Amino acid sequence: KGMLIKMDANLCRVLDLNHITPGNKRAHVQCKMRDIRTGRLADFKFRAEEDVERATLDEHEMQVLYREGDMFCFMNTESYEQVHISREVLGDSAPYLLPEMLIKVEFYDVEPVGIDLPPTVDLKVADTSPGIKGATASAQVKPATLETGLVVTVPSFVHVGDVIRVNTETGEYLARV
Repeated sequence: KGMLIKMDANLCRVLDLNHITPGNKRAHVQCKMRDIRTGRLADFKFRAEEDVERATLDEHEMQVLYREGDMFCFMNTESYEQVHISREVLGDSAPYLLPEMLIKVEFYDVEPVGIDLPPTVDLKVADTSPGIKGATASAQVKPATLETGLVVTVPSFVHVGDVIRVNTETGEYLARV
């Protein structure tokens, strides 16, 4: 999941996969993939005897400069070259990006195809409802909107202005920082 593979002349990112072994037939892997260039979704069935070519990617450390609409601007920390990457290419990683953050950007030839996020990110709570006072019999949780627009479920003791640590893989609250 998350791997970039070559299918004919297209680059596809694996979004979801299931290994299926039907009764007395051969096993196969059912994949849901997105074409990087066109954004088109496709389902594909890989049999055991098929070969899949993994796309070789170059990684460059880049700094997030700013966000303009659906485009994010990144700057290479070595050459100071700037690259604009759309929200579609970033996918679910976009809500975790803050200005001045250092990120590894994956390139295929000269085309940016994705980013490698750190395991956790610290984000500020922009909006949340106040906790219910005295309701401590069970663990109280509430939704909180973070500074990037991401909505996370947090415990009742988290307030507006607090900085919290969020897991970038699952999108779950980990701790108050």
